[in-house]
Amino acid sequence: MSARLDQPTAWGPPTATAPHEPAASPPGPAADPAPGAGLPRRPLSHRLWRGRPEDPRWARPAFLGLLTATLLLYLYDLSASAYANSFYSAAVQAGSQSWKAFFFGSLDAGNAITVDKPPAALWPMALSVRVFGLGSWAILAPEALMGVGTVAVVYASVRRRFSPAAGLIAGAVLALTPVAALMFRFNNPDAMLALLMAVACYFTARAVEDGRTRWLVWAGVAIGFAFLAKTLQAFLILPPLALVYAFCAPVPVRRRLGQLAAATGALIVSGGWWVAIVELWPASSRPYIGGSQNNSFLELTFGYNGLGRLNGEETGSVGGGGGGGGTGQWGETGWDRMFNSEIGGQISWLLPAALVLLAAGLVATRKLRRTSATRGLFLVWGGSLLITAAVFSYMAGIFHQYYTVALAPYMAAVIGMGAATLWERRAETWASVTLAASVVAAASWSYVLLNRTPDYLPWLKWLVLTGGLTAALGLTFAGRVDRRLALAAASVGLVAALAGPTAYTVSTLKEGHTGSIVTAGPAGASMMGRGGPGGGGGRGGFGGGPGAQNQGQNQGQGRQNQGQGGGTGGLPGGGLPGQGSRNQQNGTPGAGTGDGGGMGGGGGVGGLLNGASVTDQARKLLEAGSGKYTWAAAAIGAQNAASYQLATGEAVMAIGGFNGTDPSPTLAQFRQYVADGRIHYFIGGGSGGGTAGGGSGTSSQITAWVAANFTKVTVGSATFYDLTQKATTSG
Repeated sequence: MSARLDQPTAWGPPTATAPHEPAASPPGPAADPAPGAGLPRRPLSHRLWRGRPEDPRWARPAFLGLLTATLLLYLYDLSASAYANSFYSAAVQAGSQSWKAFFFGSLDAGNAITVDKPPAALWPMALSVRVFGLGSWAILAPEALMGVGTVAVVYASVRRRFSPAAGLIAGAVLALTPVAALMFRFNNPDAMLALLMAVACYFTARAVEDGRTRWLVWAGVAIGFAFLAKTLQAFLILPPLALVYAFCAPVPVRRRLGQLAAATGALIVSGGWWVAIVELWPASSRPYIGGSQNNSFLELTFGYNGLGRLNGEETGSVGGGGGGGGTGQWGETGWDRMFNSEIGGQISWLLPAALVLLAAGLVATRKLRRTSATRGLFLVWGGSLLITAAVFSYMAGIFHQYYTVALAPYMAAVIGMGAATLWERRAETWASVTLAASVVAAASWSYVLLNRTPDYLPWLKWLVLTGGLTAALGLTFAGRVDRRLALAAASVGLVAALAGPTAYTVSTLKEGHTGSIVTAGPAGASMMGRGGPGGGGGRGGFGGGPGAQNQGQNQGQGRQNQGQGGGTGGLPGGGLPGQGSRNQQNGTPGAGTGDGGGMGGGGGVGGLLNGASVTDQARKLLEAGSGKYTWAAAAIGAQNAASYQLATGEAVMAIGGFNGTDPSPTLAQFRQYVADGRIHYFIGGGSGGGTAGGGSGTSSQITAWVAANFTKVTVGSATFYDLTQKATTSG
């Protein structure tokens, strides 16, 4: 006879203290007791090292081992990525020098313009740089710690209703997902977003468990702070979380509605305090809101960073994509987007298995009472997985492969819970067959993904497929054979399912990643964003539809180890000297190779997606007398400006924001800055919407005015204009 579903016994014997969930709804809204309820509470230090009283002796050492292994993996050769995305690293540097820049998320300490996101994701990195000084480890180590924290949260949530083994499986799946290994070692806002979304799911599940208001309020706080990391993406999981609590919470309806209102208030306060300050702050004394067209954070939030991401109409960007299954600049949309050649190798390895296990978990819990915390856990994590995947699949605006890291915690939790549920009921034919089917789904899809890169470990796909099919055969009879044989089959199935993503994760860890667009796995595993027109960037690249893939790949050949020539080491766009770095090159048509390997339209000038390569001579030029100026230089586009700022440690104004199209500063403002003696040099060339297309934007106007009125200074193949020296031929 199989163990009851309400007993968390996967991969172990039933525990006497497991919570009981009757199949029929009893009178009243009684909630499931918390795991371990009724047992004596031990001191915190004892619980940290030994776990719960009902845990087997191996549980806590295994959990701590998982966290330690994840930390070591994510910290491995972290400096290979140098400054990673120099766009955000420059803002981190600025925040470490100026508390005003810290608060607003300014790109420079002179507070000319902000990044095109709220600043919460920058704050931990800026504080780290204030303590440890500017460098790869100070910037990226906080991201790795967020990855470890996310693994811990997923484990804790799954463990509450299932066994330690289920929590360990979920944690391992998350840690070994390629895009997670990429983004928890990178300085984009996605690491903080993934952590806070996992925390929100955990708190919501706790609220469903006991109906306490505080858990739901904390969930609202987590989503509010996630909004301050990446705006409206934080709200994707609000519908499933709110609906699950409204339906499953073990309290009366009126109280549920009041609690949801309180959680909404907590969300508004935790996410809105910064927005209110920024909107009320006089625009004349704060930096321009990068990415907006009228210096408003609300316009940025609901326009470019909001509806524009869904419908592809991002004002100030380089264009959107196709919807309804079409192909646009940001790739194909449709139900299979998460599985295509651009995205599949990043996240989808275990996604088919997760969908099978989610369906199985909901079927297995269908007869439990409305307030079942176990079913609530499936609905919380599964609902978050489905709604996020659906939005990503059909959004027509800017979309990059690394966004899919948001799916990793949800997918991992569903896999851990679903596997545990079916294992408990393995004596039932449907459960054992479904468990076997999930292994077949994982192994078969891994074979497909590995076959997309036939030169990469060609033997692995056959090992995965053979191991998965063998394990599935054993699991089909798991309820009828000796438990040790069933465990052996389950172990083989787990190894087969994780082998593919683990290999891609190891490849990801073995090389550095710099630039605006980064992808996990070996070279060639994902075409979109590989360079050239196949790439997309921050807010200004070119999307990777299938028609652009070959061109982008050809333009990107031989460029992965660029940037080792010239000046200071550890610069964005070039990686550290002597180390390979997967840099995403400039996608601007006509861009050439700049000084020292930096990509740009004029020697040493950065591109839309990467920074410039800065020589020693250029660095010394900008550093000379820089203390007399608010900005040592100004440059078109944020990546270009960031390179010089990180190389010199001096503030460099990014004219036009990320891609040079933001209307800041205006020509009149720039001329006033020059007249006041606040800017020393203007860096010639660069790529951005204001210059690449020869448009009439403020960037083009400023460039033309500078070239006509100031003395040109050439350093190597890079061009500067001394804004303190009028050209002799000027009118």
